[in-house]
Amino acid sequence: MKTHELKPALGASRGPKRLGRGTGSGLGKTSGKGHKGQWARSGGGVRPGFEGGQMPLARRLPKRGFYNPFSKVYAEVKLCDLNAFEDGATIDAQALINKGLIKKAYDGVKILGNGELTVKLTVQAAKFTQSAQQKIEAAGGKAEVI
Repeated sequence: MKTHELKPALGASRGPKRLGRGTGSGLGKTSGKGHKGQWARSGGGVRPGFEGGQMPLARRLPKRGFYNPFSKVYAEVKLCDLNAFEDGATIDAQALINKGLIKKAYDGVKILGNGELTVKLTVQAAKFTQSAQQKIEAAGGKAEVI
């Protein structure tokens, strides 16, 4: 079966209302809108969230927090995960993506100091925690800030 062959189960869907097709249809004359009033007019009705002039729920509830358009999001990598690379390798965002340690780099990569590093690596990242930088250098590698 292919997606273009899919059909709803028998009786699960109903045809559209055919408005204004005579009194015998049950939807003639006023076409189900009744007589006069806001909903009977062309373009009538109210916007979503309108509560008839009562203070809308969205305005009654307290607001908290704010959106910071200048905030940076970093892809975080634990130091112990870098042991997956061979000795002497140069690691950047693309290498981490290829290994599957991160999905995408966002605004850069941050190396966290969790765990121990057993291989000598040159790590290129936007940020390092202090402990991560110390552990990389203790293992004989280099931590390069891009």
